[in-house]
Amino acid sequence: MTTFSTPMLAVLVFASVALFPTILLPSTPSIWVAGMTFGYGFGFLLIISAAAVGVSLPFFIGSLFLHRIQGWLEKYPKKAAILRAAGEGNWFHQFKAVTLIRISPFPYIIYNYCAVATHVKYGPYILGSLIGMVPEIFVAIYTGILIQTLADASQEQHTLSAPQILLNVGGFLLTVVTTIVFTVYAKRQLKVLQGEELLLQ
Repeated sequence: MTTFSTPMLAVLVFASVALFPTILLPSTPSIWVAGMTFGYGFGFLLIISAAAVGVSLPFFIGSLFLHRIQGWLEKYPKKAAILRAAGEGNWFHQFKAVTLIRISPFPYIIYNYCAVATHVKYGPYILGSLIGMVPEIFVAIYTGILIQTLADASQEQHTLSAPQILLNVGGFLLTVVTTIVFTVYAKRQLKVLQGEELLLQ
């Protein structure tokens, strides 16, 4: 943050969130930086727009390796059933399944490439991905804001006031609880979809 100007940081954060998933690198630290620098408002808009690119590139690149990805899915039928569920049914069914996959602990980067092999359409894929990623993005942005708050307090050599401590601790606990609730719900719904897919096979 001290090395680059704010506009340059915005470009770097956007580029990393957009490109890192394509080369199988995590982009969460970049979202922390967005939270530290831009806060919730512009930080969220910056990340969600970059994430749209980040989930689209692997989707289209994966189509070049379609047969190889399908072969990998055939080796792991149970896990593949979860992914294939996203490619079944109408537009809304695909959108719901993709959203649940994004909320669940299923590896984010792997699904980016495997999605195309499930025959899910791009429309429900991109919309479901972005909506499903909202909780994770807010958690990461909040983490960045919290890191910045603690760093400022440390640099200025003063302790946080009682209201600030309560606000930060309360916000962190609320974030953790909300994330757990969303994750548990998504996992349960995915098990239902997985069971339906296995019955159809």
